[in-house]
Amino acid sequence: MTMVIPFNRPYISASEISNLRSLKSTTAFSGDGPFSKKVASFVESACNVKKTLLAPSCTAALEMTALLLGLQPGDEVIMPSFTFVSTANAFVLRGAVPVFVDIRPDTQNINESLIEAAITAKTKAICVVHYAGVACEMDLILQIAEMYNLFVIEDAAQGVGASYKGRSLGSIGHLGAFSFHETKNIHCGEGGALLLRDDDFVSRAEIIREKGTNRSQFFRGEVDKYTWRDIGSSFLLNDLSAAFLLGQVEQIDKVTEARLAIWNRYHQAFESMENIGLVQRPFIPVDCQHNAHIYYLILRNNQDRSAVLKNLKTIGVHAVSHYEPLYSSPAGKKYARMHGEMKNTDFTSSNIIRLPIWFGMNESEINHVINSARSVIGKDL
Repeated sequence: MTMVIPFNRPYISASEISNLRSLKSTTAFSGDGPFSKKVASFVESACNVKKTLLAPSCTAALEMTALLLGLQPGDEVIMPSFTFVSTANAFVLRGAVPVFVDIRPDTQNINESLIEAAITAKTKAICVVHYAGVACEMDLILQIAEMYNLFVIEDAAQGVGASYKGRSLGSIGHLGAFSFHETKNIHCGEGGALLLRDDDFVSRAEIIREKGTNRSQFFRGEVDKYTWRDIGSSFLLNDLSAAFLLGQVEQIDKVTEARLAIWNRYHQAFESMENIGLVQRPFIPVDCQHNAHIYYLILRNNQDRSAVLKNLKTIGVHAVSHYEPLYSSPAGKKYARMHGEMKNTDFTSSNIIRLPIWFGMNESEINHVINSARSVIGKDL
């Protein structure tokens, strides 16, 4: 019988179930209940941010950043095209224009050397995406932003537990967003968080998140009634999901360590294939501590990626591709524009394969992935 290894298997332990069982009929099940507060406090301490606001998704958190920055129709936000659609949609919803620049060929992150040339009088922000939990070159990006009086937003959907020069991803720019989707290292099925580095945005962020009202102040006893104060929407994560998420965040070090062990096994195993030009392995800059969110290989010898993925699936390894470039999508052509060539974006998008990596993979499964990839890509090296 062929061993079947899924691309992802969401992690779950006894802690999450215990938290859910502890819920009583008197418990607050809606947003900002006791479990939400515990998770937010954990993230604030771990990431050294002023405030963490849990949200239904990273998408919702990014939408809040667009509201907080007061983006208007025609405003521009510089970002990579090699990213999930939410990175662009969050700003398009406000009428802003994503301006795509190419990625680096090594980390698959936004090419920081291309940002300055893409800035115009309409530019309001730079939205970076930390691909695979590997940090963008944040020092230079922040310098550029300061020079042109721009905001920096971190789409750290894949970056929970990763850092840059000792600073947690999501805490370095003016605003950061996490994802707790089931495909992420830690999860609650669907969930996210908005990270606020300092006091500047806290008060308004709470109002935007509570349907445009000062309801949070009311619950803290700071006002005797609440009312409509600003634009906003329902951006709260329910406390049932937060109860599950608390069990996850408390084990983030354990999960990250296990994933890194698998990632390192893969990295060593495919070194010989990279040395003869068959693949490109992930590159981790010296200042980055990644979280092993993704292990990918980029095919470099004109292999047919569709055939590679099909052959891997036939022998039980469910590897997958990743993003299609946003700039060339129907909506990308309608709502955004590109600045410069997208050579690296196109190459990575056309040739990347992501291998299964998840907490709990055993030795047999890890070896099967390695041997299968060697066989299919490397012709039995």
